[in-house]
Formats: sequence, C-alpha cells, structure tokens
Amino acid sequence: MVPILEVQSLKKIFTKADGSAHTAVDGISFDLRAGEIFSFLGPNGAGKSTTINMITTQLSPSGGMIKIEGQDIRENPALARQKIGIVAQHNNLDRGLTALENLVFHGKYFGMGTAEAEERAHSLLEDFGLSDWKDDYVKSFSGGMAQRLKIARAIMHRPKLLFLDEPTTGLDPAYREILWKHVLTLNKKNHTTVFLTTHYMEEPQRFSDRVAIYNAGKIKAIGTIEELRELVPTANIIYLTLDQIPSGFEQFLQNDSAIRQVVKNDQKSLTIYPEDHKQALNKIINLVDKHNVTLENIQLSSTSLEDIYISLTDNKEGEKNNGTNANIN
Repeated sequence: MVPILEVQSLKKIFTKADGSAHTAVDGISFDLRAGEIFSFLGPNGAGKSTTINMITTQLSPSGGMIKIEGQDIRENPALARQKIGIVAQHNNLDRGLTALENLVFHGKYFGMGTAEAEERAHSLLEDFGLSDWKDDYVKSFSGGMAQRLKIARAIMHRPKLLFLDEPTTGLDPAYREILWKHVLTLNKKNHTTVFLTTHYMEEPQRFSDRVAIYNAGKIKAIGTIEELRELVPTANIIYLTLDQIPSGFEQFLQNDSAIRQVVKNDQKSLTIYPEDHKQALNKIINLVDKHNVTLENIQLSSTSLEDIYISLTDNKEGEKNNGTNANIN
C-alpha cells in the first residue's frame, strides 16, 4: 500500500542576516500510513514547523521530495492542498468574520457551494460545541474556543491528512483534553490521518501510533513507544540526587555489574540505567553511606518517552551505543 505521505531527503536552508547559512531541516526521510496518528516530538526551534510548512506547500524546500498519495506535490500543489488540513501554531482565523463565516468561506475556497458549505459549517460548529457562538466574531473567542474553531475549519473540506502544529500550546489541561477528544474522533470515525508536532511528552505517548524523535533538524529515531524503548540502555531508570557527588562515585557505579550506564546530569544528580534494579538500588544506598553524603532523592521508574528523548538527543554516549537515525518498522 502506498503511504499517504512520503518524505525523502527533505532539506531547508535559510540565509541569515549576516549571509551565513542555517540548515533548519537536514535531509530527513519518513512516511505516514493512512489512518495513523504520527508525532514529531522535539523542542521549540528544532525544525518541526518548517517541515510542516514545506509538506503543506507553504514553503519551498531546498532539496528532497514530498509525495501525497504517491504524487509529488510540486506537480500539482493545488491538488495537494485539497487533501490536507492545517492547524497552525498561531491564530490565523479571520478576526473580521464570525465563526460561521470563517467556516463557510473556507468551504467555498475549496469548491463547496453555499448550501453545502453552510450545512457542513453548522454541523461542525455543533460537533465542536460552538453553535451558540456561530454569529460571534472570533476576535472575542478564548484561546480554547479559537483552537476548536481552527480544527473545525481545517477539516471543513474533509481532508485525508490533518496537520496539528503545536495545537495545545498555551491551553489549560481541560481544553487540551477537549481538543484531543475531537481529534481522536476524527481519527477513529473518519479515518483521518493525523500529523502532530509537539514538545509535550505526554501527548505522543498517550495518542500516537508512531513517534519521530526530532532535534536540530534531524530525525533521531522513528517507531512505536515500545520500539523506541529498545533504543535506550534499560527498561528501568534510577534518578539519584545527592547534596554533592563525591570524587570517584560515578566511576564506582559504572564499574558495577548491576549497572549498565551512568549519566551525570549536574553536580548533584545522576541518571542510572541498571542491569538489575534491585541490586543496583542496594549498592547505591551502600555507596551513599560509605561516602557519608546526603541522599536528597532516589527514584525508580519505567522508561518514559522523556527518557527516550533525552537518551537520543542529549546523551552522547547513549547515541554512540544505541545509534541515531534509527527507523523501526
């Protein structure tokens, strides 16, 4: 089956004010399967929005190829835009129009007749809990209401592929849950493929079928959460905080057979990947007593998406041991 989206060796280079070049997207390749929720997880400034802007024809690539349903988007950009919906980071609703008018205008732009556009708009406003505000100008909307209307507008023309670029940034937890309820309904009921960019770890961990770890314009790894867990040293992690880390403490732990890897976070804390977490905990406590330092905190947890992300982007030794740019299928 042809992927709904194929990206090959995609690159974007910007010229800075001083004339030097900045590579925002550095030759990335990936694909999306129809009906999945796929996430780009990375910090602000990693190149996520630049990638979406190229895929959605808003920005010309410096190199590489993008295909939607097997067709190069450069051959027919207008057709590509008919297949995609975009919820941008910023509020790009027309503030001079009402909620209903925003949706109807969008529908007509994509070829709907007036009657069809109005019927579709009323239905979506009902679905997103905005019917009571259909005749209100969107400049009066709260952030959560505006985000719901942006999603409604993005799916007015029934796109096959929905792009959500940091859709819940700045929203309180209640509105974030409401938005995700609507997105999951679109995905499950209408089989809409969803491409999410976010820096919130919990969103891809809860909702995504696959996650791409993205940093500094490069994809570090792609896979399900369980597949990505295989790229970190162990299934469990111990977080240790002392009043100070004494000389030789870190190396002593690293040489112990119950511990696979030790990462020094700062002058007081360590991240420890145990081979046997029960033995490792006992040896850590004994070592703390031996060095007569104060144990401020010790925590054992299963590997989370945040741990995976840190291991693949910040932990240089982890990158050397586990590899980067891993694509798990």
